[in-house]
Amino acid sequence: MMMNEIAACFHCGQPVAAAADWHVNIDGVERAMCCPGCAAVAQTIVDIGQTSYYRERSGFAAPAGASGDAAGPASLVPAVLALPEDDPNIIADGDARETTLLVEGIRCAACLWLIEHRLHQVEGVQQAILNVATEKLFVRWHKDKTTAAALLEAVRSIGYNAWPYDTTRHDAQLQKASRTLGRQLFVAGLSMMQVMMYVAPEYMAGDDGTLDAGMASLMRWASLLLTLPAIAYSAQPFLKGAWTSLKARVPGMDVPVTLGILAAFIGSAVSTFRGYGEVYYDSVTMFIFLLLASRYLEMVARRKAATALSRLRHGVPEMAQRLNAWPESRDAAAMPASMLAAGDHIIVKGGEAIAADCVVVEGSTAVDLSLLTGESAPQRKTVGDAIPGGAVNAGSPVVLRVEKAARESTLAGLLKLIERAGSAKPRIAQWADRAASWFVAALLLFAAASLGFWSWHDAARAWPVAIAVLVVSCPCALSLATPSALAAATDRLLGKGVLVVQPHVLETLHRATHIVFDKTGTLTEGRPTVQSIDAVGGARIIGILRVAAALEAGSVHPIARAITVATAAHGVGAASASALQELPGQGMEGMVNGVRYRLGTAAYVAGMAGSPVPPLARATPESAPMTTVWLGMQGRWLGRFLISDALRPDARRTIEYFQRLGKKVVLLSGDQQALAESVAGQLDIREAIGDCLPEEKLAYVQELQARGGIVAMVGDGINDAAVLSAADVSFAMGSGSTLAQVHADCVLFDARLPLLADTARSAGKTMRVIRQNLAWATLYNIVAIPAAAFGVLNPWLSGIGMAASSAIVVLNALRLRRG
Repeated sequence: MMMNEIAACFHCGQPVAAAADWHVNIDGVERAMCCPGCAAVAQTIVDIGQTSYYRERSGFAAPAGASGDAAGPASLVPAVLALPEDDPNIIADGDARETTLLVEGIRCAACLWLIEHRLHQVEGVQQAILNVATEKLFVRWHKDKTTAAALLEAVRSIGYNAWPYDTTRHDAQLQKASRTLGRQLFVAGLSMMQVMMYVAPEYMAGDDGTLDAGMASLMRWASLLLTLPAIAYSAQPFLKGAWTSLKARVPGMDVPVTLGILAAFIGSAVSTFRGYGEVYYDSVTMFIFLLLASRYLEMVARRKAATALSRLRHGVPEMAQRLNAWPESRDAAAMPASMLAAGDHIIVKGGEAIAADCVVVEGSTAVDLSLLTGESAPQRKTVGDAIPGGAVNAGSPVVLRVEKAARESTLAGLLKLIERAGSAKPRIAQWADRAASWFVAALLLFAAASLGFWSWHDAARAWPVAIAVLVVSCPCALSLATPSALAAATDRLLGKGVLVVQPHVLETLHRATHIVFDKTGTLTEGRPTVQSIDAVGGARIIGILRVAAALEAGSVHPIARAITVATAAHGVGAASASALQELPGQGMEGMVNGVRYRLGTAAYVAGMAGSPVPPLARATPESAPMTTVWLGMQGRWLGRFLISDALRPDARRTIEYFQRLGKKVVLLSGDQQALAESVAGQLDIREAIGDCLPEEKLAYVQELQARGGIVAMVGDGINDAAVLSAADVSFAMGSGSTLAQVHADCVLFDARLPLLADTARSAGKTMRVIRQNLAWATLYNIVAIPAAAFGVLNPWLSGIGMAASSAIVVLNALRLRRG
């Protein structure tokens, strides 16, 4: 290098003065900086684990003072590394913010505890929960006390990489991790096979045959050299994990594994240099290979456990064909689906996915909604019909008008619900995590005690026994027992059309004593129709329909839709209503043409009409499954609507299933008691309670809970929000536009009632598998660790046992993915 050559700042590209002495170590190379500002920014990038920025950048960053502001280092970090508070991945909830992060490098339950513990130390963090099966970290914090960027830095400060959850990044991370682990597994397997060839002669010589001393020494040196690649390359995941956890002063499962590997290798190397003593090269390479094989199996299981979720994430296409001048022109231009806005027109050809919630404006076709509802039969759609984003056009090309942006579509709302899934842990998983977190510390103490005892009792066996104790233990099986089973079960249910939003659903449903059903839209089709309209006191049917339709125009309740449909069928024009007031469970009040009206239950309307319910020539039979809706005004009754709703054809079979399980089934409805009893009689439900306001439903469920009952509530997810939230576990009959409003723990897509029985069956199987896994993990450690301490198990046999224990747990959990 010439003396007069001027160096450039590695961060901003500005010349570095000769007297400047600022440097930052980036990827092992000391890089020159022109000023302390650039040095601070570069060091921040290194500290948060994002040195790839320098490898991938297309130009130099702005100099640290280019703006003239006294900005701190954090404000100068490149935008690609920051997580701004308005990022779409961050969900606002009052003063709280929450997001889902992707974490790389999770190895065991101690990793979970360490990351969660570190985040809880950050002021303002309200909740931090990491799911080992999906590698997703859910964090909730107070917006005025900390920032998302600070949370990312907190995770990276203890040796883990974290990013805002992104499907592409997650897929790339899984592929990279799979390739790296595959190479490490290959090298470990190759080393193991070669070492086995060199130790085989010594084993075959037996007790009475001794190898020539020179040959034995050659075999040992060859085994040492062949073991080095396994130690230096294949064992990296364990060595790095142990170092990270020791730096954080929280010993994880990698610590005893690393101690066992290094103790066996160092002891063998010492014996090789001395020319006498036991060597364990075969045990070391076999242990590394088996552990890596077990981790590879866990990775495969983790990817399988997310197949249904992955299909949903890839359900929206990246590009859409927008018609810029429709209907004058049909010229289409490709544009990112994320850029679509309400009012845009797009053309979707057969076989293509629909990018956003739309309405058909030209053509007719069949659409496949299986991704959203689990229903495989295509549905016919024509002009005026709504199609949710994520559906697939299975027929002819159609022109669609975008109703909502892609980020606000049905599929986007569904994915937001899924992001919340796994954001808490069931009690059985919390117990397993606590047990695994102290397991490692207890194991290290036990291994030290075993070493001390055998050093006194039989010094020649002390080292092999200590190695065996370190190697044979398996807290990983304990920590994997619950999440692996839950991940497999929830993935299978999602593929069938059941979204498990909260992780306690399967555990609680299995223990439930009462199954409480709402009526309308749950046990019935939810599509009631007006059977008759009766006028009172000289009122005209057309006037009754016009006023009732105006009052119900903005409601999504099934009965409101029935009245709206009946109005349209009679060819009655629409009126407008104002000053609308809805009293849940009773009815609607509002002004139409300057006159105040009430529509709803008899008691509610009587409060305005001022007189008892008028007698009608045609009475409603008590046994008829009819809902009666009255219309009145000040001092006068106007009319009555008789509305019926057909039972779901699969309702009786579902009720009978839960009754066979010994659970008490209850019908809880806001409709008249006679109607509730009529429906209950048809379904053989022994207890039916009608005329319930929302607060009365809530009180009933709380009374059952006070008596020791565990209540599962099944409702429509919107009108029953309070009681669904209060139940021990709740299910909503979800569909299309209502998904994002659901307040339940679990959503049954397409409002298919048999899915509830499927969920109950899966709950029983899942809890059995979890108990089997926990029992196996506990029994294995109770038997294997003392056996190793007493010298019954040698190191290589301990390695087989440890790897097999984790593999058994994962394979047992994967059974839940089958039917």
